[in-house]
Amino acid sequence: MNQPYFATVALGLEEIAAQELENLGALAVRPDVTGVHFQGDQALLYKVNLWSRLVFRVLVPIFQVRCETAQKLYSSVKKLDWSQYLSTEQSFAVQCTGSNVNLNHTHFTALQIKNAIVDQQKERYRKRSNIDTKQSDLLINAHIENNLCILSLDSSRESLHRRGYHLAMGLAPLKETLAAGILQIAQFNRKVAFYDPLCGSGTLPIEAALVALNIAPGLARSNFGFETWLDFDQTLWQKLKSEAKMSQFERTEAPISGSDLDVGILQQAKSNAHLCGVDKQINFLRRPLADVEPNATNGILICNPPYGKRIGEEENLGSLYRLLGDVLKQRFKGWTAYVLTGNKELAKAIGLRSARRIALDNGSLPCVLLKYELY
Repeated sequence: MNQPYFATVALGLEEIAAQELENLGALAVRPDVTGVHFQGDQALLYKVNLWSRLVFRVLVPIFQVRCETAQKLYSSVKKLDWSQYLSTEQSFAVQCTGSNVNLNHTHFTALQIKNAIVDQQKERYRKRSNIDTKQSDLLINAHIENNLCILSLDSSRESLHRRGYHLAMGLAPLKETLAAGILQIAQFNRKVAFYDPLCGSGTLPIEAALVALNIAPGLARSNFGFETWLDFDQTLWQKLKSEAKMSQFERTEAPISGSDLDVGILQQAKSNAHLCGVDKQINFLRRPLADVEPNATNGILICNPPYGKRIGEEENLGSLYRLLGDVLKQRFKGWTAYVLTGNKELAKAIGLRSARRIALDNGSLPCVLLKYELY
């Protein structure tokens, strides 16, 4: 039976996330701000958690209640039948977003919901669930908007951008979901060569390898929220994971490379690639930007150079951006390049006319993805 879901995504990735969900079989797909509404059955819920490269969390809306005041929220939540989702033997936690005039502190709002559920259990069963904010059996998401509260179950538990391989991180790691989103914007596929000349801890090359090998990003995860739900279907979940493993390719069709000057950072990249089983498919090189050479006659180059947000850094980074522009112009003819930056002034130093500018958020930082056609 189909039911509504809501996938949370980074600002700027809503449209391509909607397309990804449609490709996975989602119905009634509708992008919203930092999220996508869609519908599907239980198999789709599991499949999106397993296969989505762009989504942070998949929420399952279960109730909508009035919440003009704290007392109104408490009484409304207490009237709901929580036994279909939570037993007294299970633990739970509540996370809250949004606010209204009387409920303007998320911790206080979450406390009202927690108390209502616990009090209902004590009255019905004379025992109650424990609260576990770190590894609960059921994670409840409450979103306040005006005088309505939408209560959802978080099927992902931990954000899906945490693939399970990124144990070693550079100074300014790119979120895996954003890296995957940029690859999708660039229309990267396994037949296209890839290069990141400023690869850091390897997020972009690793995500490119996962795409090229058709590896479901969720396979590296140890657990998902839905695995401790009362209606969890172990047989269905194992079937979907087995199918995902069977659909993988053994090797890439085109070269994938990443280079950096810092030996320690490169070792982190190699360790991360090894953790998700793609280390043999990526050529990591210790190479200064000035010595970078393409790994094919044409392909896609993507990089995320530093933005220079600290005092004095911007002036020092100008030469790096100018060098990047020179390398692209002189050595990567026939390629398409994408540069993500959060600094407009530094972007000008690249010295090339961009074919497209796409607004994206890197965490809380507004950025622009610049596309360059190199002839």
